[in-house]
Amino acid sequence: MTAVIDWVNGIIWSPVLVYLCLAVGVYFTIRTRLLQIRQIPTMIRCTFKGESSKDGVSSFQALALSLAGRVGTGNIAGVATAIAFGGPGAVFWMWTVAFLGSSTSFIESTLGQVFKERDKITGEYRGGPAYYFEKAYKHTKYAGLFKVYASIFAFATVLACGFFLPGVQANGIATSMEGAFPSVHPWMAATGITILLAFIVVGGVKRIATFASVVVPIMAIVYIILAVIVAFINIGMLGDVINLIFTSAFGLNATFGAIVGTAIEWGVKRGIYSNEAGQGTGPHAAAAAEVKHPAAQGFVQAMAVYIDTLFVCSATAFLILSTGMYRVYEGGSIESPVLAEGSGGLAENVTVGPAFAQNAFDTFIPGAGPIFIAISLAFFAFTTIIAYYYMAETNLRYLTRNLNNQVASNVLLRCLQLLILVATVLGCVSSSGSAWALGDIGVGLMAWLNILGILVIQKPALQVLRDYEQQKKQGLDPMFDPRPLGIKNADFWENYYDVKTGAIPVQNK
Repeated sequence: MTAVIDWVNGIIWSPVLVYLCLAVGVYFTIRTRLLQIRQIPTMIRCTFKGESSKDGVSSFQALALSLAGRVGTGNIAGVATAIAFGGPGAVFWMWTVAFLGSSTSFIESTLGQVFKERDKITGEYRGGPAYYFEKAYKHTKYAGLFKVYASIFAFATVLACGFFLPGVQANGIATSMEGAFPSVHPWMAATGITILLAFIVVGGVKRIATFASVVVPIMAIVYIILAVIVAFINIGMLGDVINLIFTSAFGLNATFGAIVGTAIEWGVKRGIYSNEAGQGTGPHAAAAAEVKHPAAQGFVQAMAVYIDTLFVCSATAFLILSTGMYRVYEGGSIESPVLAEGSGGLAENVTVGPAFAQNAFDTFIPGAGPIFIAISLAFFAFTTIIAYYYMAETNLRYLTRNLNNQVASNVLLRCLQLLILVATVLGCVSSSGSAWALGDIGVGLMAWLNILGILVIQKPALQVLRDYEQQKKQGLDPMFDPRPLGIKNADFWENYYDVKTGAIPVQNK
């Protein structure tokens, strides 16, 4: 089975996908006219603007829900893995894919808002790639083809977010807990995680968003502050670390010059795994937000990519590299020869993953590193599992939205909840290698489908961006009406605009 998983993973994560992600990021950077730089003030302003409603969450809650999915095991164990197999230069490529991916995130998240709809059962806003793939060209002769494509994405997402990806996060929690507290067996971690997870996921998107909006900001800020403190203590190494990252990224470092291609591969792979730009996960959270213009949430989700990679991942990278607590393997696996050792003096039995960061924190407060990283990773990974469930549920709702039998729909929902609980337990007790391989398959499959799809249906997102900017130039508080732009099938927004402007009575909305 392991050989089959590795074979599938190798096909999905071929160099084609790696360079496709970079190329698409460059393309959307050009098409949005460097949105990720010129619109930073708007990103910040939109993040804290807007209130939740009975149907939708606030922009900040949508950001927190999105960050819950982005900020996870990849921000600690993923960064360590990228350095271990791609060298310090992999960090630069993580930054690159985040910078370019910010524009990609805007496109996909704006599309998620444009084509969102109300859940027939709960009344909550639902949206994401499956919804915009079906609706963007629903009025054309290709409607049937796009509906099939949407269903394929929805099924792949239910499988990836409901089974493949939760195992990676759960495995990270169990591994770090066992390293910090040897008496905590993986089965104990599995029991605690599944009980808490079951309580939250049955509460729906409102409970999930509320939990994320409280936990995510606190955990991210505390982690970044402590990582920065450790890096500041080693401030004399800062220049050397930056030099090491850049020289390794471009083959100018004698030690790491031979693995430049590997640095790009691991940097992009772990970058996408962490910030999820282009993967198609962000649009689910974006669609849940209560905003007056789709571009507003697009800006928020573009900002989320920066927060995830440029802040949290960078904190981990500087923590590990400044303390010298890393080891680089020549062939991309722990069975390969060791290419280089950091100056921190890692013990021979230290494995790739959270242990790099745990040993780095130990240089700050001896003995506290494993405990702090275990707790941080537990919060990061747990909120990510919750976000994965929300995405899987949204796509299951898409696949079953035309079922007239509500009982059958609820049974399928309970089956999904059971599936993610089982995946969490299995992730806790399985090997980290198998868990990460399955996770990579899930990420890669969604990325392939979503990136190719948004390249085809990008036009509405670009129209929405221009519309928002034009209204701002006129001194207006942008409100969206898709009809003057020629955007079809955005039924929610047509109705929303008419209600807000008084064209139809509120009670008929």
